Amino acid sequence: MMLSVTARAGTNIALVKYWGKRDAALNLPAAGSLSLTLADFGSETTVSFTPQGEGQRRNPVDQVFLAGQPAGEAFASRVRKFLDLVRARAGIDLPAEVRTENSVPTAAGLASSAAGFAALALAATRAAGLELSLTELSALARRGSGSAARSLFGGLVAMAPGVLADGGDAVAHPLLDEPAWRAWDIRLCVAITASGEKGISSTAAMERTARTSPYYAAWLASVPADLVAAEAAVEARDLTLLGQVAERSALRMHACAMAAEPHIVYWNSGTLAAMATVARLRSQGVAAYFTIDAGPHVKVLCHAADAAAVAAALTATDGVMRVLVLAPGPGAHVIRQSPVSRP
Repeated sequence: MMLSVTARAGTNIALVKYWGKRDAALNLPAAGSLSLTLADFGSETTVSFTPQGEGQRRNPVDQVFLAGQPAGEAFASRVRKFLDLVRARAGIDLPAEVRTENSVPTAAGLASSAAGFAALALAATRAAGLELSLTELSALARRGSGSAARSLFGGLVAMAPGVLADGGDAVAHPLLDEPAWRAWDIRLCVAITASGEKGISSTAAMERTARTSPYYAAWLASVPADLVAAEAAVEARDLTLLGQVAERSALRMHACAMAAEPHIVYWNSGTLAAMATVARLRSQGVAAYFTIDAGPHVKVLCHAADAAAVAAALTATDGVMRVLVLAPGPGAHVIRQSPVSRP
């Protein structure tokens, strides 16, 4: 029986960054990473494989919709290539209909692809009749988006770069179980400093950085120590140590990209002003630490008890358009499924 399956996944924000790939074809990261999966900020994706006539089965045509409209060719092409991986694994050749709704702006530096491909991996495999483990799903989701491997899991998550050529060990795993990460009661305040898509995609920026930045080797060499320190901070529930690691990881990543040729600068005036606001908050005794992905927005890690004050300070910052206060959330999960009727 073919199923229509809807899955939901939260986006995740890397606190220790991955920037660069050791194998672009398999989307294998050049370094490990550590992230926080968020609640109520991600993607909901429905997938159904539709039985059709024999001629159509030999040449499946997938229908891809984003926010209720036919998706642009760039996004649709990525989805179709990913569906081909699922079809090959399931031994089917049926066309699919994919409908995705994002609560995260697309291609804006807010990790929409992490949530999108995590939800797609879960929904598509279940719709194709596969029952994969979370580790297997993590490896599969990585083929669509490197950071999607982490959104299969909730809370604080570590991603291994792996050493195998086929990428079988380049997977994510949770650092804490759900009761533990919920009990820590941390928040991420997201300061939005621009609208629209960013000027250069993460994939293109990573490739350019790896190829041309004189700091790239030093960047890769710095990541293992940051991961050790960040995992120790998580184990100790030490927000200050985790925040310090997150800030230096973000700054080193962006410095590496800025030194590429041509240079890559994602920041705007609001980015810099928000960073200054975080420094001022800390001088006033508030434990607040920023991280910045491949985009202009500033995400601030803090205790839940300080989130209102952090959000208010960011809202009052020149160049900040709005602020979201987000809690840690669960990994990807199925929210509904139903049989697909045969024509």
